[in-house]
Amino acid sequence: MLTHFIGGEPVTAGTAFPVHDPMTGAVIRQVGEADPEVVDRAVRAAREAARDWAALPVAERAGWLRRLAEGIEERFDDLVAAEIADTGKPLDQTRTLDIPRGIANFRAFAEIAAHRPDEAFHLSGVLSYTVRRPLGVVAVIVPWNLPFLLMTWKLAPALVAGNTVVVKPSEHTPGSAAVFAEICAAAGLPPGVVNIIYGHGSAGQLLVEHPWVDAVTFTGSTRTGSAIMRAVADRVKPVSFELGGKNAALVFEDCDLERAVEGCVRSVFTNGGQVCLCTERLYVQRPIFEEFGERLAARAQEVVPQPMISAEHREKVLSYYALARSEGAKVLAGGGTPSFGDQRDSGYFVDPTVVTGLSEWSRFNREEIFGPVCHVTPFDTESEAIDLANNSDYGLAAAIWTGGLDRAHRVAQRLEAGLVWVNTWYLRDLRTPFGGLRLSGIGREGGTQSLDFYSEPTTITIKMEQPDA
Repeated sequence: MLTHFIGGEPVTAGTAFPVHDPMTGAVIRQVGEADPEVVDRAVRAAREAARDWAALPVAERAGWLRRLAEGIEERFDDLVAAEIADTGKPLDQTRTLDIPRGIANFRAFAEIAAHRPDEAFHLSGVLSYTVRRPLGVVAVIVPWNLPFLLMTWKLAPALVAGNTVVVKPSEHTPGSAAVFAEICAAAGLPPGVVNIIYGHGSAGQLLVEHPWVDAVTFTGSTRTGSAIMRAVADRVKPVSFELGGKNAALVFEDCDLERAVEGCVRSVFTNGGQVCLCTERLYVQRPIFEEFGERLAARAQEVVPQPMISAEHREKVLSYYALARSEGAKVLAGGGTPSFGDQRDSGYFVDPTVVTGLSEWSRFNREEIFGPVCHVTPFDTESEAIDLANNSDYGLAAAIWTGGLDRAHRVAQRLEAGLVWVNTWYLRDLRTPFGGLRLSGIGREGGTQSLDFYSEPTTITIKMEQPDA
């Protein structure tokens, strides 16, 4: 049974629950569910380590991040294997994105923190300067779609800012977190700085409600984010949420059509559509609407299906395929389940799917599906396209496909989203802010924005008396 990692040691505790291989549905491991005692033990370990860790100079904490990055490199293949076993991701994606980004996260935040300038302000006879203090113990709750990438995205800035952490990965994807625990132990990271517990939503609830948890960072569904907000409201704990999305892409008639189609294939179907940044609403200018739809549908039928994370999520996505039909959609490609003739037929697959013909107010176009599916809608004018894209309860990401430089800048600045890409998708600079609007979340992470969330400023003001003449 997979063991918790608390105070630098493995801890076997809790009722076992199974983790399934999404490719085949087979049970691949047993994991102990964190109960109140386990959660309390993890938080206490983090609290006991917090003072000494916070007292280290930033340069030393940055050095620890670099050591952990080296440890990830040494266990690269083990992390790849764990991530693939839990998620069913393709080998190429895991080796070129998920694990390398984990390494980059630790190294990038080590450099950002180590070279961040201090702030000081001078008035006549007055000096004001700002110091930043860690929050304390941070609960890090990680989703199942990009488990290692997103865990390190939160851990690196939290640690370098001087916090200790308790991590709860998704119950579906604990494998890479378990390997990372071994990396922390092998690196000699001080006990209690990083603690990892496993379990379902009930374990996460116990964690965020613990009185000694000082802040919560969470990536996942909007519904769970709302539940966490309610749970921490009485203590007014800081929260950073990256939640759901119903992301739009605008395809203008002056675009490079082939490039736009391929870009949308990537933004709709990557990881089976199980990325918060994936496109679910496509708006295409009318002169190229028919051709674009035909090309996208043809490419969708060539996409190799990727498994949904669980049987429950597969049923959710299929229910939206049925909903689209009931609401009157025209299915251009997919809409069902693939057949492989091998053990994958017991896995959690759905067809890559393209539909059209629905109202902007249909449930299919309003609710996040989180699967390999999009709806394609025609538009006539630039202003109409902007209004369509902004007509959402979410506001995480958007993409624009156009050959016009003026249009690219003009439209991008009017889209109500935290991230906007032009003629590309999922291109990230780790120094830039990341996050969304409305139901897509609260706050920003990335670069100094992450360091700002994981620490609190104190302003110190000194009045300097003038010497006697």
